[in-house]
Amino acid sequence: MTIDATTTLYAVFGDPVEHSLSPVVFNAAFRYMGLPSVYVAFRVTDIGRGVEAVRTLGIRGLSITIPHKESILCWLDDIDGLAGRIGAVNTVVNREGRLIGYNTDGPGAAQALKRELDPSKATVLLVGAGGAARAIGTVLAQEGASVCIMNRHPERGLRLCRDLGARWVSPDEIDRLAVDVVIQTTPVGMWPHVEASPVPASLFREGMVVMDIVYVPEETRFLQEARKAGCRIVLGTEMFLNQAAAQFALWTGEAAPMDVMRHALKEGLRNRAGEHSG
Repeated sequence: MTIDATTTLYAVFGDPVEHSLSPVVFNAAFRYMGLPSVYVAFRVTDIGRGVEAVRTLGIRGLSITIPHKESILCWLDDIDGLAGRIGAVNTVVNREGRLIGYNTDGPGAAQALKRELDPSKATVLLVGAGGAARAIGTVLAQEGASVCIMNRHPERGLRLCRDLGARWVSPDEIDRLAVDVVIQTTPVGMWPHVEASPVPASLFREGMVVMDIVYVPEETRFLQEARKAGCRIVLGTEMFLNQAAAQFALWTGEAAPMDVMRHALKEGLRNRAGEHSG
């Protein structure tokens, strides 16, 4: 593909962002579809100035990741209804200079979870209370799930509980907690801190469905311990691919080439693992 002044630019804004495989996945999709577009990763510490750059440079779309999913809202021109209810944005579309925020995290996670069980009949524990937890919790509550929240900072966790009508779980309850699903929504366990897990292994019970939104590494320590306890695990790659496909459609108006994106992600993860082992 020729890159020139007519090439459309997309990007991910986050801090950290070095771990992101979004450029690998989206660039593979653009190439396959024959779209004159390029996707890059920017480490952005000041989201306001980052949004100014989008307007100045004419960047056509953004993925938004930690820690900007909530703070970006006040810098946008419009917010989609679901993103407004969630109070967090992970996708921005630049429509002729108007920046519109969306959230594909919640639907992406729910879609991944539905392959294992019906959320409307489940009690779900969310570990964390940031933008991803807010997105997933909002959608699962709408689906009829009974949502519980545990977070290392009680004030933020209790605020999310009030917003979602969820139940607060303190860390000292963890060994006697009865839930059907546990979803890890924090960056704990993400490369390079792969030995970390946000919960003790004693939380897991045989038959639970356990999901991590971290996808680098593909199977975190959190998921390894859940698998060892006899849980059914849902990889972060599944949520990532679902939400990325929705982003692609919002940006381009085209259905995402899921098989191509899945293959690119698997290749990216293999290459990353090879770099780390070397």
